[in-house]
Amino acid sequence: MIEVEDLCFVRGEKVIFDHLNLKIRRGAITAVMGPSGTGKTTLLRVIGGQLKPDSGRVLLNGRDVCTMSRDELFRARRDIGMLFQTSALFTDMNVFENVAFPMRVHTDLPEDTIRDLVLMKLNAVGLRGARDLKPSQLSGGMARRVALARAVALDPDLIMYDEPFTGQDPISMGVILTLVHDLNDALGTSTLLVSHDIHETVSIADYLFVIADGKVIGEGTPDQLREHPSRRIHQFMHGDPDGPVPFHYPADDFQFDLLSEAE
Repeated sequence: MIEVEDLCFVRGEKVIFDHLNLKIRRGAITAVMGPSGTGKTTLLRVIGGQLKPDSGRVLLNGRDVCTMSRDELFRARRDIGMLFQTSALFTDMNVFENVAFPMRVHTDLPEDTIRDLVLMKLNAVGLRGARDLKPSQLSGGMARRVALARAVALDPDLIMYDEPFTGQDPISMGVILTLVHDLNDALGTSTLLVSHDIHETVSIADYLFVIADGKVIGEGTPDQLREHPSRRIHQFMHGDPDGPVPFHYPADDFQFDLLSEAE
């Protein structure tokens, strides 16, 4: 479904991706994990065509997203659903209109068909009764589910999730986990999920990539990564506070720092 080849991306003096390579399998739930600040959200933006890399290719169904024209990219996005980290609902639209938005932009469907489809999507996430509410009237978990209904409004071939579990209470977390898994099976889509929530991600992913320092440092099934020989992978997968990834930001010796301040 997606092939990322030799991807390089630099922001200022910070190298985000350094010849990154990975492949997203069709029909599977693939997760990209890594510590905060490793470029997981940036990767989604590059795949979606929001950002252009300094070099490399991103192939979506064999076509390079990085060289698409504006019109070609617009058409390609019709087959991509995106759940943003902040939900990103339109605040001046009610729930119904938020979910209907991609249908109005990308199709010429009659209003009665749009109404039926919107109600079906809202029913799938358990919020058909909230169709007339504004985003400001929703809880965080409800807003995330409305955003999910909008993401699958056009039954896309690919759904991308940006940190879908962040800030969710246990009940909302369970609902979203179930929806991600069930929607992938029901719609036959390919799912790309970026997250640093290990337990939740591992419970639904078919295949995982761990990225750090701009590269893939480990990949495999959940069982393979749990038993991975790399100390960095082990530290990340098991949440160890000490290991190759240090807890402290680089600094001078602590005692020297204290004494120099005192002087």
